[in-house]
Amino acid sequence: MEGKKEKLKHKVLLLGVSLLVVAAVLLASCGNTTGKTSTTTSTTTSTTKAPPISDTTSSTTPASTSGSTSTGSSAGHWWDKLGVPQYGGEMTIPSTMDLPGLDPYYNLGGAAMTSAWMEKLGGDDWTLDPAVFSYHIAWRPNDYMKGLLAQSWEFTDPSTLVFHLRQGVHWQNIAPANGREFTSADVVYHFNRDYGLGGGFTKPSPYNVGNPIQSNLVSVTATDKYTVVTTWKSTNPEYISETWESIGGENAIENSEAVTQWGDLNDWHHAIGTGPFMLTDYVSGASVTLSRNPTYWGYDERYPKNQLPYLDTVKILIISDAATTLAAIRTGKIDAADNLSLQQAQQMKKTNPEIIQIGVPYSCLTIDPRFDSKPFSDEKVRQAMQQAIDLPTIAATYYGGTSPADPSSLTSMYETGWAYPYNQWPQALKDSFAYDPAAAKKLLSDAGYPTGFNTDVVADAAGDLDLLQIIKSYFAAVGINMEIRTMDSASWTAFVRNGHKYDALAYRSSGQIGMSYEPIRQFSRYTTGYVANYTLVSDPTIDGMLPKALASTDMNYIKQLLQDENKYFAQQHFEISLIYANTFSVCQPWLKGFSAQNAAISSGSSGPMTLGFYASRFWVDQKLKKSLGK
Repeated sequence: MEGKKEKLKHKVLLLGVSLLVVAAVLLASCGNTTGKTSTTTSTTTSTTKAPPISDTTSSTTPASTSGSTSTGSSAGHWWDKLGVPQYGGEMTIPSTMDLPGLDPYYNLGGAAMTSAWMEKLGGDDWTLDPAVFSYHIAWRPNDYMKGLLAQSWEFTDPSTLVFHLRQGVHWQNIAPANGREFTSADVVYHFNRDYGLGGGFTKPSPYNVGNPIQSNLVSVTATDKYTVVTTWKSTNPEYISETWESIGGENAIENSEAVTQWGDLNDWHHAIGTGPFMLTDYVSGASVTLSRNPTYWGYDERYPKNQLPYLDTVKILIISDAATTLAAIRTGKIDAADNLSLQQAQQMKKTNPEIIQIGVPYSCLTIDPRFDSKPFSDEKVRQAMQQAIDLPTIAATYYGGTSPADPSSLTSMYETGWAYPYNQWPQALKDSFAYDPAAAKKLLSDAGYPTGFNTDVVADAAGDLDLLQIIKSYFAAVGINMEIRTMDSASWTAFVRNGHKYDALAYRSSGQIGMSYEPIRQFSRYTTGYVANYTLVSDPTIDGMLPKALASTDMNYIKQLLQDENKYFAQQHFEISLIYANTFSVCQPWLKGFSAQNAAISSGSSGPMTLGFYASRFWVDQKLKKSLGK
């Protein structure tokens, strides 16, 4: 009876912010009518059906072909609907944070943005139809990876991966590199510097301290000008591949002369790479300007005679206030933006139906308890917090039925074959996540908190603070009084993720579980001492999973091992699972090629980790833009 009263109370509370299901249906038709729905990256994992990963890549207005520079034909290709690419123009996108540092070695907040001028060994397949794989999620299956700085690669034995570099790639014509050719020595320098493997580097970078790669990568050597041989302790091919295929900013390859001359690359004046854009201006707290690299080596895979990039300029406006960003989108001052909430997307649909909207799954939102601090070191307390929250009501009202109502464990529900979907959980585990305020109060009492306790949560201001207020009310109903302390994204990252200075709860702009990272990488995320383990979980069972995975070459065994870790992770309630909510990407109808590719223009507080690859291939239909009065 008490549970029913509590549930009714919260239904009333949520009524003010609830969304009508009909609005969600309208959103499902957002974007243009030619958009396709991905069929291979999503899977039903719950009693409520997971939303599809949708893709919308073209405008409802016919694309202009004037000013074409293409000299090739692509008749019959899926991308014909986008029109023919044009050179020139500017793309403007927002960022919620300034640039605290640009050296991938330190991997601070701005390091991901270096993908505009630095490059990685591998990239995505630009010719792949988004209906086959949308790249909406962070994980890139091996089958869909293509060479970037590496032309090709091969395993010569289970612990040896050989890269064959692309020839004719040159550093940007900026001192001290002065346009010299990119060679295998640059790759060796990067790995030595990042992981302390030699060449004057004896310690890994601050970001890679505790990273399992550091203890498994044995050596990186150049056997000739264009060949790099890496040797590993691990014999797991999936893991070895993931270490360089990851979209993370830390994989960008820096120029050795620049590091030697300046010590590090955090000063924006020292930006240099092999990439399609050059960092030509930066105004702290205001903007970043990237200009076309006129000598870039790359060509469009869809139109092989077209040298990249198409855009003359990419402008990044540093805007911490969401209302300002939304206003700039409405007026056409911003061309594309990510991470809009459902409410923001619905309102945008009403005011600007011409703006294309794309629903994108990201991760499960969480409340992150600090594992080494009381009362959160007690599993009973963590379970009580979980059972205090009515996820089905939040999903049905606040999210208007657009998101699954089920909790999540470690692995994204969209990673088919690797996930541990809710509908496979044993009933006892499901029960421990079910909304039951009476059970929550008993658990708190059993843990020594019969009247509850007071605490605080450090929240990223870029996150959904309305949802956090709802969670606060649920906690209060069982005696947990939570004060909300907000910080801007950069300060939150420094305080929580990098500094581990919070002593109770944290709440980030994106979720901490259900992430679509590379499957093997997930084994390391909550290991003791790992840099991204900012909840400071330290558990021998979790720590023991990674060595088993690294030592195996049996992918079926590794998949089962990851499912076992997911189950154990859920049983221990290491994170408080909220909702696996869609976020929404928007773009103007004149921006072509954008289909909400993960981290193409933004990625939470980390910056756009694939900006260079995608922005070099995006283009602006300038005739259409002019016809719309922009």
